[in-house]
Amino acid sequence: MPLRVQFDARLKPPDLLDLPWSVPLARWDHPRLVRMARGTSRHVVRFVSDGERVYALKEMDAAVCRREYGLLRQLGAAGLPAVDAIGLVTGREGPGGELLDAVLLTRYLDYSLPYRYLFAMEGPTLGRRLVDAGVVLLVRLHLHGFYWGDCSLSNLLFRRDAGALAAYLVDAETAELHDRLSDGMREADLELASTNLAGGLLDLQAGDLLPAEFEVFALAERFTDRYRLLWEELTGSVEVDAADQHLIDRRIRRLNELGFDIAEMVIEHDADRSWMRVSPAVVEEGHYTRELSRLTGLDVQENQARRILNDIAYHGARVSEKQGQSLPTPLVAARWMDEVYQPVVNRIPPELRGRLESAELIHELLEHRYYLSEDVGYGVDNETALKSYLESVLPFRPYERVLKSGEDEADGSVRGPGRDRTCDQGIMSPPL
Repeated sequence: MPLRVQFDARLKPPDLLDLPWSVPLARWDHPRLVRMARGTSRHVVRFVSDGERVYALKEMDAAVCRREYGLLRQLGAAGLPAVDAIGLVTGREGPGGELLDAVLLTRYLDYSLPYRYLFAMEGPTLGRRLVDAGVVLLVRLHLHGFYWGDCSLSNLLFRRDAGALAAYLVDAETAELHDRLSDGMREADLELASTNLAGGLLDLQAGDLLPAEFEVFALAERFTDRYRLLWEELTGSVEVDAADQHLIDRRIRRLNELGFDIAEMVIEHDADRSWMRVSPAVVEEGHYTRELSRLTGLDVQENQARRILNDIAYHGARVSEKQGQSLPTPLVAARWMDEVYQPVVNRIPPELRGRLESAELIHELLEHRYYLSEDVGYGVDNETALKSYLESVLPFRPYERVLKSGEDEADGSVRGPGRDRTCDQGIMSPPL
């Protein structure tokens, strides 16, 4: 059987043909192998580099491999937060002609942070942000008819999102995609996710990464409660008096504030049109992300987009005040890119790049500017804030673009320039 390598044509194919595909992954010894911090897996997982990119290789039965590859591609096509499935390798034969398992290729998610690393860095106060990020992800998946079947902390990666977190799906081995999920399927997935969350937190307690008094089961219960609250907010019907049609606009604004757009609404009347029942029909996450992308072309997380849009509005107000006239929003956004964003990004020294994504760095700079202004009692300009930030904040942030493990891959320790931490290798919209 010939070796067969297929890649997603929409993504740049990695240069991986020189790898020892005739050898089981567990026995690989290749100069392009890298040790990455990662979570537990029932399969052998190795990481290889291709220039500046890192790819995860997971060895599985060919049928399971093809199924997960297809599901991850569907998630990507739907714009849902999951790792990118890059390719599939089948037809592998060992030295003796024996058939080896297939290999799924996914692209390492830059700036992704596993939950153990986050807890090691930030401690128990992280819990609520982590839970809310997981809730938003699970709700988004369920809205698209995606039954996960294995939602756990080890199967999640997190990225920073303007002080919050954004969660990404890593593993889809047990997942199913339907036109619509029944309430029973959603509840079963939710119960499993809550149970797995508690199990992951108990493991952290056993490893002394969480204090003994940390309320594990209360946090797992919060996951369930927050999920149901958000699901009802996004899908539930509301009855309003026909004279109060403004309440429809209020609900749409409320959902926008949560980071969701309503593509379709269903409005039902009674016979005499004295009341209306209003229900969202099609809900799409990413309200602020899409708006910022339209104005600037930036592709960022939802909370980052919200924060940047606020600063664009602030910048526009200052420019309009100086010029004595209001400027169109697209023009303000273009000036913000030229006068704020690019100068900041260009000023980051090479040795400090890779510690934070550009959008998260902008968020932290805005926070820094605010607190500096509070301290001195007047508005600090960007130049002063950036100088202070580059001297007193960014040099002390760990390198987070790619988290590598220590020499022993099983120990889970993470290495970055000037800092060692312990972790395993894994969105958050506004608080619910």
